Amino acid sequence: MQNTTQDQYVRLAWNATARAEALARDAERYARDEDFRRKVEPLTAAGRLWAEVAQSYAAIAAVLPEPLPELPTDGTVS
Repeated sequence: MQNTTQDQYVRLAWNATARAEALARDAERYARDEDFRRKVEPLTAAGRLWAEVAQSYAAIAAVLPEPLPELPTDGTVS
């Protein structure tokens, strides 16, 4: 990732959290149907991995400095 900012890592964390949540919902739905229970464990494992990815992105975002405001290039100050 080039020129990554804190906000970008926060967005990555939210996206990974959404994937983890979707996988958890799928696992929950399949757990209710005996014909699909074999899918629960892989979905749960994938959801757990995405949750860990989300935590990693959030941890990176927490230690990155806030982005600096852009400086005017025309010599004026706002």
